[in-house]
Amino acid sequence: MQIIQGIYEKDLIARLKDGDQTAFELLFHFYYPGLVMYSTQFTTDRTEAEEIVQDFFVRLWQRHPLISLTDSLKSYLFLSVKNGCLNYLKHKKVEEKYVRQMCELSNHHLVYDPDLYLSSELQEKVKQAIDLLPEKCREIFIMSRIRGLKNEEIADDLHISKRTVETHISKALKVLRVELKDYVGLIILLGIYR
Repeated sequence: MQIIQGIYEKDLIARLKDGDQTAFELLFHFYYPGLVMYSTQFTTDRTEAEEIVQDFFVRLWQRHPLISLTDSLKSYLFLSVKNGCLNYLKHKKVEEKYVRQMCELSNHHLVYDPDLYLSSELQEKVKQAIDLLPEKCREIFIMSRIRGLKNEEIADDLHISKRTVETHISKALKVLRVELKDYVGLIILLGIYR
């Protein structure tokens, strides 16, 4: 049985469960240094290790009424921090894969061409293409693709059937695909070409 500053750990756990901040602080200061060193073995980055351990203690404090431990807290703490480290490593791996993919894509795809965003020509082309739509069709398309409303919401707002909304959107997409054929990458990004 662990004794922390003259108090049995199980008594500190009971006090923590009741919301005693002093008990929490005693447990935190007792276990924090070892948990950080343990976490650093996984992350190899002390700052990340400290953040993982701090995040764990924040969650522990937030969920203190739910604590069901009666004996040693040590195995629970170290297992929880280990899981936090493994989640961090998984996230980092996914992040690195995403960064590699974005670098590759940015070197080869029109959407990542800086000139595309410096020119108002593209914006003007999109606006001109939308302006070519019949009035009702344009209104429904703008509600759907620009304002992000669902077909049901548009139908309710305009007091028309959902099928009529779908027909107008389909018609608009056909026109825009033709008018913006030179900007296929961008129109896919904008959700115009589906």
